[in-house]
Amino acid sequence: MAAEILLVGSIPYDTNEEVFREFGPALASSLVAMPDGEVGPRSHWISRVHYAVFANHPDLETLRQPAKEGGVERLHPRDAGDSWQFRVRDGIETVAFGDKGWRLGYARDAINSYFIFKALRAEGLYPAGMRFQVSVPSVNSAVPYRIFPDQDDVEKVRRGYVEALKAELETIVRHIPARDLAIQLDCASEVQDAYGAIAGQPAATAIDRNTPQIQALLSWIPHDVLVGFHMCFGTLGGWPRFEPEDISGAVLMANAFVRAAGRPVGWMHIPLLARMDEAFYEPLRGLEPNGARVFLGMVHSMESYPARLAIVRKLVPDFGVAAYCGFGRLNPSQLPAIRQQHLDALRLLHG
Repeated sequence: MAAEILLVGSIPYDTNEEVFREFGPALASSLVAMPDGEVGPRSHWISRVHYAVFANHPDLETLRQPAKEGGVERLHPRDAGDSWQFRVRDGIETVAFGDKGWRLGYARDAINSYFIFKALRAEGLYPAGMRFQVSVPSVNSAVPYRIFPDQDDVEKVRRGYVEALKAELETIVRHIPARDLAIQLDCASEVQDAYGAIAGQPAATAIDRNTPQIQALLSWIPHDVLVGFHMCFGTLGGWPRFEPEDISGAVLMANAFVRAAGRPVGWMHIPLLARMDEAFYEPLRGLEPNGARVFLGMVHSMESYPARLAIVRKLVPDFGVAAYCGFGRLNPSQLPAIRQQHLDALRLLHG
């Protein structure tokens, strides 16, 4: 049976073991893969890259960082207006990153978490064959236009960052068996770009701007590794950070990424707002998964979930469900209720 639930990524317990023990087992039989929860610094998504990598890079100057709180430094921005900002120093055309395969921290975190997951799977908390999910922000989302006042700086950083992220993925693939591994690219800036919501960047050329990174990052990955895409509206400053009139841009970009991947894609995740107008959902008819499992991010606002489920069933012949995004910016006290929402959503999906 096809997987019916996708966990997008972040689950804000204190440790990976808590995530694996407390959140995942109740859902395990329905999951496509199990993430480590992106605990600690990764819980605020791209912020860790900004303060731990960019802010320490000799080719970058920090122009702004999140405002202090109670006189104490704050690493994670409250909203887009509080984000880190940088400029590329004069004379630099490509910002290159050292410590190849480890500098961004994703490989080290993934490898450490995998061995905890593997041990707990052996204990029987997860089915034999359950994959370990590594979720990483795409290049264009980790290096968004909003953190560089000089837009020319964006490409200077992205050129080096794509090589750094590819090296991290190479390290992950080298240390985690392909049959045990799933890799998800988290894509938020790309979705905004598809709607023409990034100043100075026309929607008509959004696909051309955003697909080269996908080819560079994924085309070489062994086919035994499962790969997927999370299309994201963002939660910085509250959900949703970006609220389009319909789902067309997310569908457009997801289709483009499946084509650009240069290899089979395991899943595409499309976030859905709590809207009741069928016009919002109509573009779902245009999904071209090409064998990828479709997960619709509709596990939220549960009072309207049954009605929304009825709408999308007219448009998408077969799909699983997920939340709209990860939970990293939520209070951990909310996690039991969120887990129950997934169980309720699964029951209604079967109904």
